[in-house]
This record gives sequence, structure tokens and C-alpha cells, in this order.
Amino acid sequence: MTGSIGMAGEALSERAAELAANLAEVRERVAAAEAAAGRAAGSVQLVVVTKTFPADDVRLLAGCGATDVGESREPESGEKARACADLPLRWHQVGQVQTNKAAAVASWADVVHSVDRARLVTALERGHRRALERGERPAGHLLDVLLQIDLDDDDTRDPGRGGARPGEVAELAEVVAAAEGLRLAGVMAVAPAGVDPRGPFERLAQVAARLRADHPEATVISAGMSGDLEAAVAAGATHVRVGRAVLGARPAIV
Repeated sequence: MTGSIGMAGEALSERAAELAANLAEVRERVAAAEAAAGRAAGSVQLVVVTKTFPADDVRLLAGCGATDVGESREPESGEKARACADLPLRWHQVGQVQTNKAAAVASWADVVHSVDRARLVTALERGHRRALERGERPAGHLLDVLLQIDLDDDDTRDPGRGGARPGEVAELAEVVAAAEGLRLAGVMAVAPAGVDPRGPFERLAQVAARLRADHPEATVISAGMSGDLEAAVAAGATHVRVGRAVLGARPAIV
């Protein structure tokens, strides 16, 4: 038994060292991208996407100074957030949200990056209100909402990815702004596959600027992942969502 405990401790120590090194490398990439774009150091927030990885990894990352983590799959996400409730972390829902899962997401997420339709806004508003009533969220808690923007061209659009078209943003923003307990925080997008991400991210920045003209508080631009974070930072991203470059290859989803 003692040997098994020792082996487990050794494995945990090795994983901690691996995550610390990877996290430091990604932070260096972000800092270099900020400098290259002429932006202030620390102006971009790193969200470490921990979906499919265990709560132990989240704890190790928190020990390395990570403050923001991203999840996407219920019920795994809620279970992990509750298991790590003692940690000073900000939890981000970065994947698509089914309307029937909105209440579960509202019970643990601080930020939802993938709002793309009015029905989802209504479901999140209802779920957040119930979470407050049950004491799952502290009094006065606000759920930050990002509008997911579809940047695909019409002939390459992937409906399964989700996202509101740029022309739909103004109306959807008004729905969020009117929802009780929700706060319109900005926009999010994923660069279309197989194209230079610089163009799509520049279009996202334009959408974000138009949104801020009507909603000055909506300052967040969530864009960029492990392979394209530099292009996102150059285009003005305030948040980048990085999983693989920090945690390694993602376990198979079963």
C-alpha cells in the first residue's frame, strides 16, 4: 500500500511539473503576442480549457497560478466545478449549450461564451434565477454572457458549430441586456477551419466595436486557441482559450 501511495504521489508531482512548464510556455506566448501587437502586458486573460481532464489537474493548475478555467460538457463540468469550489477560480462555459442544459450551466458558470439565440438567453435567465433561489450562487451574482459570432462564409458555414450571424448581433444583444441576472460582456468566436485566422479575427473585432457602440460595457473579445492565439491577440482579443498547449492531448470522449 505504501508503495502504491508513493507511486501515485510521484505521478502527481510529475504532472504538476508538466502543467507548470506548459502553462509558463503559453504565458510567454501570450506576452510575446501582446508585445508584438503593441498592447500592454497583462491585457489578455488566459482561460485554460480543462474539459475531459480531471479535477486533480484543475487543482494543480490553480497551484500554478491559473485563475480562469473553461469547461463545456454537462454533467462533467458542474461536477468538476463543485469539486473545486474551494479554489479561487472563475469558471467559463466555452462550448455550445443545449437549452435543456442551461439551468445546470447557470448553477456553476461565471461566464458563458456561447450564447447565440434568444431561447438560450431565456433559459439561462431562468436557470440563474433558480440557482440564486437555491443558494447555489451568492446574492447579487451576475452571469456574464458573450455572444458567439459565426465567422464562416455562407458557402462554408457549419451549422453544428453554432454562432449568431453578424447581422443578428444587435437584436440578440438587446435580449441579453434586458435579461435579469445576466450581464452582456462581449463576443466570442472560433476561427473557421482551414483558413488564415487573421481575417476572421479582424471581422470579429469589427463586430465587437459595433456592439460596444451601443453597449460600452461589452468589452470582452474571446478568440484564439492553442494554434492561433497570436493572430487573435493581434486582432484585439481580451481572452484566449487554451487547452491542448497546456494540458496535452485530450483524452478520448466516451
